[in-house]
Amino acid sequence: MRYRLTVNLETQTIDRSDLPEEAAWLGGRALLDSILLAEVPPTCHPLGPYNKVIITPGLFAGTTMPTAGRLSIGAKSPLTGGIKESNVGGMAGIVLGQLGIGALVIEGESASQSLKVLVIRQDSAELVEASELKGLGNYDTVAALKKRFGQKVVIISIGPCGEMKMAAATVAVTDNDGRPCRHAGRGGLGAVMGAKGLKAIVIDPQGARPLKAVDAPAFAKAVKEYTKIIQSSKSTAFLQENGTAGLVDVSQARGSMPTRNFSAGSYEKKDAINAERLKELMRERGGSMGHPCMRGCIVRCSNIFNDQNGQYLTSALEYETIVMMGANLDIDDLDTIAQIDFRCDDYGLDTIEMGATLGVLTETDQFSFGDRNRAIALIEEIGQGTVLGRILGQGAVTTGKVFAIRRVAAVKGQSLPAHCARSIKGLGVTYATSPQGADHTAGFVTEEPLSREGHTERSRDTQINVIIADSLGLCQFTGLRAEHDLFARLVGPLTGKIPTETDILSIGKDTLWQERTFNTRAGFGSGQDRLPEFMATEPLSPNDTVFDVEDQDLDRVFGEYPKS
Repeated sequence: MRYRLTVNLETQTIDRSDLPEEAAWLGGRALLDSILLAEVPPTCHPLGPYNKVIITPGLFAGTTMPTAGRLSIGAKSPLTGGIKESNVGGMAGIVLGQLGIGALVIEGESASQSLKVLVIRQDSAELVEASELKGLGNYDTVAALKKRFGQKVVIISIGPCGEMKMAAATVAVTDNDGRPCRHAGRGGLGAVMGAKGLKAIVIDPQGARPLKAVDAPAFAKAVKEYTKIIQSSKSTAFLQENGTAGLVDVSQARGSMPTRNFSAGSYEKKDAINAERLKELMRERGGSMGHPCMRGCIVRCSNIFNDQNGQYLTSALEYETIVMMGANLDIDDLDTIAQIDFRCDDYGLDTIEMGATLGVLTETDQFSFGDRNRAIALIEEIGQGTVLGRILGQGAVTTGKVFAIRRVAAVKGQSLPAHCARSIKGLGVTYATSPQGADHTAGFVTEEPLSREGHTERSRDTQINVIIADSLGLCQFTGLRAEHDLFARLVGPLTGKIPTETDILSIGKDTLWQERTFNTRAGFGSGQDRLPEFMATEPLSPNDTVFDVEDQDLDRVFGEYPKS
């Protein structure tokens, strides 16, 4: 039986309770949203005592199923003011699942100024003082905690930007090698954790064992089918060879790569930052492609990037970071981008939000396109909490307001990722309508990218199917979306509660309804389901397209779709 661990920072108490029967086949995003809607007032201050940090492993996390150990972390977002779930790899989802923890809920806030660390073991949990960690980056935090609690522990932590409650602050999770380089990056969830005075969560894997299915033979048979699909996929082979950096050339070809603050969709210097260049540097310095961020991953899209001296610098150098810190800022140098990526990981900063924020800053005298050294210096200012750094650390929208800049690529307060909505209009519909704010992982729609028609249904269906994957703990790079029959044949033998395909589909439908309900109660309306107005008037080269999907089509995405 999976259980819930509720940690109250105000009373310094920890309660354990079984998850309710109705949560039998809920995990990850679905379980997180149900708790958040039921227990967090939508109008509460995101950094106040009534918000909660909710951490939920996917349903399959902790089983023998490969590439299915993802973790959801959520709260009311200080960046968007609405509901937020951020999905992350690394080892925490697997170990929490194996310990039987279906939900970890952090509530209240510490009355003292000292930082706390939550230590979870097989049969116990405790809060310990950790004032010595104040101001430390994620790498030094992990090193100190491993020295104190053992080298095998898995750690969830925040950097100094989380402690400073910046709206672009992330939550770091250690990977398969124990490095804090996997991040729940979007929505400023690190700030919520920092507001509660919780620096880190230490998870001792001793005693953790793979979860056993109720019907082991049937589960093993379905897992074998699932594994075969992933292993035979051309996408898997592509990602193992190139990592997500391979998408640089893909994005260039369709004219959807944000360049110079979303003013163009292709980058003439893309060969300096693409996968071929990345692999060339790895051949010269060491490092590796095809690296798993979690145990048992068969997609292995991650990489290890070394510096010019052959020393570890960051893992992984991903497409979103490469483009938002590269093409979007006209920085055509992977070493500079990797230096920025390391600092963002260490300070606990969303590289997508920071790339967009520095892009906005180019419209001032504070930063110019292509200025590598200044880009690094600005990230360091954010990590150090200077006045300018604290402004930038609040994200692109706040930076735009402070400097009176109206051309800001964001929806619901969250910046657009590294895919231009004017060249992939179906994805633009997702950006506009997702309760999560602009987020490519909320529903990536690529069909008929330049057409203005047909995306209402595509985006709606994709958002529902992505929620199902997030709830089960699947990496989105498995490529599995609408395989509801297969999911039912996996969930049933695991839990003993046999769902139909309709039941699986309802996980996505009902969760999306919960997210929309939370945001509506928080004050969101159709006016927030829109892209920035400049995208409707400013043609994007090389396709010379604008985002011209009708507002009435955006309003139909969920207006026609009640809860199941």
